[in-house]
Amino acid sequence: MPRAIFVNLPVRDLAAATSFYEAIGFTKDPLFSNAQASAMAWSDTIIVMLLDCAFYATFTDKRIIDARVDSGALLALSFDNRADVDAFVEAGIAAGGRDLHLPEDLGFMYSRALEDLDGHGWGPFYMDLAEAEQHFSASATQPA
Repeated sequence: MPRAIFVNLPVRDLAAATSFYEAIGFTKDPLFSNAQASAMAWSDTIIVMLLDCAFYATFTDKRIIDARVDSGALLALSFDNRADVDAFVEAGIAAGGRDLHLPEDLGFMYSRALEDLDGHGWGPFYMDLAEAEQHFSASATQPA
């Protein structure tokens, strides 16, 4: 198995959360999904596990945060271009998510922010690596 990341998120309504993530481009893997969890693949190596709050609680003895009120993590996904970033956020809004702020355009990087139905924040972004290299090279040579 290749190295992969599995992000586990507690959700209040598993069916609604699953529909939301499908609407923004994730694919449900039925092999690893059941009445308590939905395995939502972003890629072959990035999987978001949506876990019913009661099931999530079996993995920790800590209080589960309400991500609509408290921040526990900021999750970012890279895209191939700005239009794909916008499409991701617009699909999320249409599925009941919340746009957190206006697009941020740094020239070399374009980003937005989307909150899912349970308040988990996603930061989709596009970065032009050649432009980023020029930007940071120029910044390093500037006097402080």
